[in-house]
Amino acid sequence: MTERGIALSPLEGKGWGGGWLLGLAAITVIRLAVAALAPLSPDEAYYWVWSRSLAAGYPDHPPMVALWIRAGTWIAGDGALGVRLLAPLATALGSVLLAWAGEDLLPGHGAGRSAAGVIAAALLNATLLFGIGSVTMTPDTPLLLFWTVTLWALGRLLATGRGEWWLVAGAAAGLALSSKYTAALLLPSVGLWAVVTPAMRPWLRRWQPWAAIGIALLLFVPVLVWNADHDWASFVRQAARVANGNTARALQFLGEFVGGQVGLLTPLIALLMGAGIARSIREWRNHDPGWGLLAALTLVSLTVFVEHALGDRVQANWPAVMYPAAAIAAAGLSRRWLRLVWPGIALWLAMTALIWVQALASPVSLPMRWDPTLMRLGGWPAFAASVDTARREAGAAFVAADNYGVASVLARLLPPDVPVLGVDPRWSLFNLPDAMPLIEGHGGLLIHSVRRESKPDSADWSAMTVRGTIARERGGVVAEEYRLYRVVGQSGGEPASVMPRPASRAR
Repeated sequence: MTERGIALSPLEGKGWGGGWLLGLAAITVIRLAVAALAPLSPDEAYYWVWSRSLAAGYPDHPPMVALWIRAGTWIAGDGALGVRLLAPLATALGSVLLAWAGEDLLPGHGAGRSAAGVIAAALLNATLLFGIGSVTMTPDTPLLLFWTVTLWALGRLLATGRGEWWLVAGAAAGLALSSKYTAALLLPSVGLWAVVTPAMRPWLRRWQPWAAIGIALLLFVPVLVWNADHDWASFVRQAARVANGNTARALQFLGEFVGGQVGLLTPLIALLMGAGIARSIREWRNHDPGWGLLAALTLVSLTVFVEHALGDRVQANWPAVMYPAAAIAAAGLSRRWLRLVWPGIALWLAMTALIWVQALASPVSLPMRWDPTLMRLGGWPAFAASVDTARREAGAAFVAADNYGVASVLARLLPPDVPVLGVDPRWSLFNLPDAMPLIEGHGGLLIHSVRRESKPDSADWSAMTVRGTIARERGGVVAEEYRLYRVVGQSGGEPASVMPRPASRAR
């Protein structure tokens, strides 16, 4: 636990001629440009609504993403850049801290003039997850930054032997917990590392690691209080996701889990990270604390996700918390393995460029199964214009949507004088204006997705008449169809809230 005598930070010029920071700065500028130009997805618009109704918790996740969006829009306005501003910046900061952690945990590793930390940062940035995630704002964005800060602080602990780094790690873990509940995997991972690794056990007799746990939990208390005041809404929602489902489809779910990770990592980076995790396990058996931390941070999460896949589908982005440690582990492989780094970066550049160009300009009309940008980003401005035309033709006083994403997008795109309402039980958990005074006895237009199995409940309205169907499409390819209903509001219907509107027209 003494100072290892390594560089104080990766800023001292190691790695690829010391020019890697210039490359990181350049890609960050490009990411900021893409973030500003690409239309918001429904989920991003939904999180923007959160930022206009700040609270210590929400039905789906803790509040950090709302706080980040509120900060970004305060700086850059309510447009797409404001909503996403902190995403590219957080990716850049996380990359520097990951490089630093790599040098602390695996000093002397790497290939040629490149230290392990610099290679790790390059590998993490060369994943498709970061190609997309670095220009979008979701709860994973702050989660991955604070997870990386925790890893960095524990690397500093090993490099310096100074106990205050436990406290930094605890604070970062608490902020990660306030970003997304997946961060709960940090505590058992670090705990397992401390118990199993001989060099770390003496710390268990000192106060700092226990104080770190206290700091993490203290930062999470507001989320607990919000849930207690709202019937444990988000805990109940997340618990429903982790309940075992159909074990007969375990092979299908496992295949989707593996395929999703290969896709998000890109094949070559997935191979490198898989080999890195395998090596970290071998080195942990030799009691190396640096390798052991990397093994613990990947093994615990991997075990949880594989177990979940035995009964239900694992969303492809959930295992992203393993990527920082896996990237450092991959950077510690032999030179023979690291020959794949540059081809992996080249493949990432090609795949990411195609996705960015398709999202921004859509030069090619592709079926939805081949175009990941169509379902989330395609055709929203034209769709909103069609909705507004239908509203005027129906003489509707308001527009309502029973899907949270559609309601959030329309709140950003419809004319500011048109009331936009969200009709969904979840809105009762938000501090948003009650829509009942606007809708009771008044006619409006209700938007309902055709692909949803259920139909709007006519008992929620005093009158409901089908007005037709409109499609959201891009380049002639339909992303989704929606049925329009002319409705008249009444008291006692499904909870509805008035959506906030941008300070200025925003994409």
